Amino acid sequence: MFNATHRLNFRLTFIAIASAIALLSLFFTNRLINQLANEERNKVAIWAEATRMAASASYQSDLTLIVRVLESNTTIPVVIVDEHDKYITSRNITEPRENTDQFRQKYIAKFKKKHPPIEITLGPTIRQFIYYDDSILIKELGYFPYIQLGVIALFILLSFLAFAGTKKAEQNQVWVGLSKETAHQLGTPISSLMAWSELLKSRYPQDALLPEMENDIMRLKTIAERFSKIGSKTELIPIPLDDALGNAVTYMQKRISSKVSIEVNNTTRDDAEVLLNVPLFEWVIENLCKNAIDAMEGAGDIIITMSELPKHYAIDVHDTGKGMTKALHQMVFHPGFTTKKRGWGLGLSLAKRIVEEYHEGRIFVKQSEVGKGTTFRILLRKFN
Repeated sequence: MFNATHRLNFRLTFIAIASAIALLSLFFTNRLINQLANEERNKVAIWAEATRMAASASYQSDLTLIVRVLESNTTIPVVIVDEHDKYITSRNITEPRENTDQFRQKYIAKFKKKHPPIEITLGPTIRQFIYYDDSILIKELGYFPYIQLGVIALFILLSFLAFAGTKKAEQNQVWVGLSKETAHQLGTPISSLMAWSELLKSRYPQDALLPEMENDIMRLKTIAERFSKIGSKTELIPIPLDDALGNAVTYMQKRISSKVSIEVNNTTRDDAEVLLNVPLFEWVIENLCKNAIDAMEGAGDIIITMSELPKHYAIDVHDTGKGMTKALHQMVFHPGFTTKKRGWGLGLSLAKRIVEEYHEGRIFVKQSEVGKGTTFRILLRKFN
């Protein structure tokens, strides 16, 4: 598995190779176009000479070769004008039936800008000029480098998407592997603790501390269950919004400082329900609350508001903490990103994964202002 440095070097090398291919393609294509352009000018010059010879030949002259030269030009648009730019004749140009004079003036002006004229001298005082345009072949070759660049750019884009998909797949494997291993490692000590708890209950049935110990053991069991669900097919069931938040908020309220208050406001209908996996969603709420407590440095208010939108139910988690700049709104969800001295920076990343991948919802920073707090919003699809 590539590390970050190897992946970056590979991408830079890939871009360098693709750029070199594009530049070489442009160079050789332009070189080929210039060679063909010179060949076409030589052909027009020969065609001009054949035109001059045909105009000055006597009626007894054999014009077979000259006619063949004149008729051989089937690809290069040419026009012959006099010294006053008056139209005489043309070849390989399709003219309209109406407004012919205006059409001729336009393409004569266009041809004059395209290439220098070739002069035909028919006598001491008679001169004609041939103007011509590039053939269809040269025009198509002129588009070829841009088409090639577009293909290369598309190839680079698809390659980057493939690399990104590979990286995401690797991250998913790491997430799932760590989660499954954590659940497995927790399973044995939790089973032992449950057995010891039953033994203690039988010996000391009146001990007031045993129920609290049981609660903590059940909490560990819930945590192990959450980790075991990462990477597995998530079963979603319809749950009232109040119930979805109730256990998580109750759990947090028992374990936070008296300097932190959690307030829950529900402005939705009494029968509002969403499809949830309760253990995983409680994990999201707990992570948001813990993040808020850290942002408030252990003192402040957390306000959780549930509201109804046309297609979703919204859950806003607002804190009165230190807030963040707009540049951090996306970065806070990246694995490993943290502003704390301690911690792995995985809480918000895990919350995003649970909401968006397992519940097909959205989670984002709705609003944040430095020194005034932050509001995270969760959007969940309506069940009813």
